[in-house]
Amino acid sequence: MGGVLVWSLASSLACAADVAGSQDLPQLPRFGSAQIVDFRQVDEQERLFPMAPLRRISGQLRMEAQFIARGQLTALTYQLPVNHSANEAFSAAREHLQAQGAQLLFWCQGRDCGASSLWANNVFANAQLNGGDEQQAYALLRFAAPEQNRLLALYGVTRGNRRAYLHAELFSASTPLGELLPSAATLLRQLKNTGELVIAQELSPPWLTVLANSLKLDSTLRVSLAGAHASEWQSALIAQGIRANRLQLVEAAAAGLQLKVLGN
Repeated sequence: MGGVLVWSLASSLACAADVAGSQDLPQLPRFGSAQIVDFRQVDEQERLFPMAPLRRISGQLRMEAQFIARGQLTALTYQLPVNHSANEAFSAAREHLQAQGAQLLFWCQGRDCGASSLWANNVFANAQLNGGDEQQAYALLRFAAPEQNRLLALYGVTRGNRRAYLHAELFSASTPLGELLPSAATLLRQLKNTGELVIAQELSPPWLTVLANSLKLDSTLRVSLAGAHASEWQSALIAQGIRANRLQLVEAAAAGLQLKVLGN
């Protein structure tokens, strides 16, 4: 009972300190006693979501891939409790969303994301998010049906003063989003992070290309393939230039295609 009272009190105190008019996103549980320090809602606007690292070239913001659409946006920024890192809150949020069936479209960590100042000022227009380049992470996720026209962007960062923030943006598109594929680097990051990867989609040229490109990013990585059509995926990947000794077929009941990292 004591633990419940402490948790309830902490949550109440956090909500009491939130910026006026703010509220949590229904899809994203609050991290501990984090406080909402910024909250914005826009009924209709064009929004750009990066799907690649950010760079500044000749004074202009550049990225190799992006997604742009019109829709409703709710954005909020949490200041995290002392002694909790941005990466801790970011990982908890990402893992929760993926466990609910959300598809990870893009994910970067640290300096692989580019300069934190570009994310803070050019993408999110929130100076509080300007922190250390090595202390940041960004993810863009798409919800599963029937909410497939909704995206959620996450950005976690720790500033030089050791204050940590988690920023979240829920975007509801005005028109159907259509097919969106994850980046090759994102598939590889998922595979290495968890040791496995599930592709629920059927074999198709776009998915074959992105998976082959992902495996080409690390030529030493060996994986097992399981699923009803695993042999077809194996043949197609070999035809795309992936060495056969990197792809091992295994018997396993798996929905879609399941990849698991094999030891060297």
